[in-house]
Amino acid sequence: MKYPLEQLVIIKQKKLEEAERNLQEKKRLLEVELEKLQKVEAEHNKVRIHKQDKLTQLRQTLDEGTTSDKIQQMKQYLKVVDEELKQKENKVKDQKKLVDVAEKNVETARQELLERQQDVEKLSLHKKEWEKEMQALVEQEEAIETDEMGSAMHTIRKKDQNAKNKKMPKRKKT
Repeated sequence: MKYPLEQLVIIKQKKLEEAERNLQEKKRLLEVELEKLQKVEAEHNKVRIHKQDKLTQLRQTLDEGTTSDKIQQMKQYLKVVDEELKQKENKVKDQKKLVDVAEKNVETARQELLERQQDVEKLSLHKKEWEKEMQALVEQEEAIETDEMGSAMHTIRKKDQNAKNKKMPKRKKT
């Protein structure tokens, strides 16, 4: 006998495979976003270090004593560096948000995969139970047939025995 839910098993299996591919794709996208985050953080750190270097340079210049024009020029440059640092910080924040979204997508895909696996497992268990039931029915039918054949054989033998007994004259007991 063919399992009546075979088409459903095939559909659920395909959905499971699709969920696996989806999870792999979401993981790949997360990796891409994490790499972008590392690059943006590296740029941010580079600008932060540059700002620290310029602050140190300004302090040294102030300690050495220099013209106010040069100090003003250095302060103006520090403002530009501060603005660039803020832009890099914003890029880092934005990229972290993208990473969070990618992580949530991975988790959603993982949950979907688990659900699909459970669906396939439930159907697999149902199929095993169905096969056991079908096997029990077949065995029951075979037992009934065997009983019927045995009963028929017994009836035939009994008839043959009765027929023999009628043909043979009965002996008198002495």
